[in-house]
Amino acid sequence: MSKAALKPPPAVSPYETDFYLWTQAQAALLRARRFDELDLENLIDEVASVGGSEKQQIESRLDILLGYLLKWKYQPGARNDSWTATIFEQRGRIARVLRASPSLKRDPADVFDACYVSGRLLASRDTGIDFTLFPQAPPFTLAQALDLDYLPKEPDLLDQS
Repeated sequence: MSKAALKPPPAVSPYETDFYLWTQAQAALLRARRFDELDLENLIDEVASVGGSEKQQIESRLDILLGYLLKWKYQPGARNDSWTATIFEQRGRIARVLRASPSLKRDPADVFDACYVSGRLLASRDTGIDFTLFPQAPPFTLAQALDLDYLPKEPDLLDQS
């Protein structure tokens, strides 16, 4: 019989089978200061991913916010309380993430242009207005988009006389 056949199968980590149980075990080890028993490889990955998820949340919420601001501006006849609620909720959630993680304060500005493209796609899908009919450049600034008192006006109508 070969030596390989005598080796026991590798133990399956609770990280792979029960993530919640693994997190609680890691927290207990940290509280007990039993650092040598920590699952450092997975713990490092999870801590790093928490920061990434905060950035992702800002971007996702900014996508939605910009899409709804476009809908508000370019489909004034369809405005409703649900749109208003969505606009204010996205602003509030972005503000909360930024309060909890002030080092991300520049992130909305860094991703504004990419999020505007996503917002155009959302607005086009939701309204049926062709994507290309929304302006390529945002019709509002980041500061306006995040301002609790700002709602865009409908586009200027061409003088037909």
